[in-house]
Order: sequence, then structure tokens, then C-alpha cells
Amino acid sequence: MTSSFFRTNPLFLRNAYETAGRWQLPLVRKQKIDLDKLDLISISDTRYHDNSINRRKGVHFFVDDYKFESMYRSPERALSRLSQYAFACTPDFSTYSDMNYWRQLESVAHSRWCGAFWQSQGLLVVPTITWSMPDSFDFCFDAVERGSIVAIGMIGCKRSKQEFLLGYDNMLNAIDPMAIICFGTPFTEMKGPLYVVDYLSSRKVVR
Repeated sequence: MTSSFFRTNPLFLRNAYETAGRWQLPLVRKQKIDLDKLDLISISDTRYHDNSINRRKGVHFFVDDYKFESMYRSPERALSRLSQYAFACTPDFSTYSDMNYWRQLESVAHSRWCGAFWQSQGLLVVPTITWSMPDSFDFCFDAVERGSIVAIGMIGCKRSKQEFLLGYDNMLNAIDPMAIICFGTPFTEMKGPLYVVDYLSSRKVVR
């Protein structure tokens, strides 16, 4: 392929969507989802041509990164699998504190791009919010429309409670979420409209 092809190819440039914030991350718009019937399935448990029971669920990405890297690398191919479900949380690409700053920013950017792409294709999308140390607050809450429903995960945060709560409070201020889908047991100090999801239950799939 010629260099001119890559200069104009949206999947190479990743510049097709409205952006927000200092880092020009793709903007994920707020959408309404029926949380009274909240039920989720892990991306690693999804299947092409899934049954009608599972298709009523939303998809979450609180699993190892390697199980969903194709969502960003091959987005059009992954779309046909995701589109059969009720909604999709954006990928939970890792933002570990021992990652360099650029790597954490890349993870957030990839997650936001997936969300913007899925919305452009007619999917209902819940942005997944993740953060690490205070330096990450510079970008990890960007490009999510205020008042959105968001998803967060409690996996692995028990050992750094104070750091987690600091990020959580900053997330509340930055996004002012309409609702927070929380995977795992929240800390008692966590305020806001929480909808708690048992992680193990989300991995029990009907086949």
C-alpha cells in the first residue's frame, strides 16, 4: 500500500470523531440505558451468534487486556460480535501506576476511540473509567460527556484504597456521572449513584 493510502485511511489516522480535552481524545457521548434490568457478560464469554438470553446483556471488559486487544486493532471485525448485545462498556485497557505516562495515556485513548467508533455504528456505549496515580488525572477523565453512565472496576484496588478513593472523587467532579456501574464491592466511602455488579455472577454464562 502506498503512503498516500495511510495518510487518508481513517483506521490509520483514527481522526474521524469529535475530540475533547488537552490530549484530543475521541469523545464518548452520554446515552440512556435501562439499569433496572442490569445484567452483564464478559467479553471473553461472548460468542458470535449468541443465544437470546445472553444477547439481552451488556458486555464488560474487566478481564486481561490480551483477551480484547482486537477491539482496537481490528474494530470492524469485532463489531459484528459486539452489536448483538444490549450495550457495551468500553475496553478496560490497563493504566497501571508502573506504566510510563505515555502508555497509560495510550490505554485511555484506545478505550475512548473504541467507544466513539461503536457509537458511530449505532451501539449503546458505557465508558469505562480507570486511573492510577494523580498524574493520570490529567487525562483519564477526559472525553466523557458530563452526566454519562460510567463503569468502574474494584479489582485490585483494595491494596491502594486511599489512591483509589482520590481518583474516584476526582472522577465524580470531572464527569458528574448519572450512574456508576461498579464491578465488585465498593468502599463505604464511595458516594454517588452506584449500581453494584457481582463480578463472579457476570462470568456465569448460559449456553
